[in-house]
Amino acid sequence: MGTFVISKRFNDEYKFEYVSRKGKTIVTSDSYELKFECEEAIELLKESLLTCVYLRFKTSKGKCFFKVMIGEKSMAVSRRYSTELLLQKGIAEIIKYAAQSEVLDFSNNDSIFAD
Repeated sequence: MGTFVISKRFNDEYKFEYVSRKGKTIVTSDSYELKFECEEAIELLKESLLTCVYLRFKTSKGKCFFKVMIGEKSMAVSRRYSTELLLQKGIAEIIKYAAQSEVLDFSNNDSIFAD
């Protein structure tokens, strides 16, 4: 099962990533000014997985990626995949596991390992 990870960008805005059980980032969200907005976006995504639209794209270099859309709003963008089969597996993993995934908050930049 995957995990949602909340962290900060360099501009101090919040983002979340959905990370697979193997540790690979599947999607990264847009930026959020406040942490609770990021947390609300995760909950909205969890509740809307089956009604989300997964728009598929291909880069000029042949890599595949997708955007997760709820209505007209883009919620997250996937990493680049080398094949369409891997892209489909990424979408399937989100649909299957994201609703029951836990949320980890690393936005405080505190070390999780004490000295």
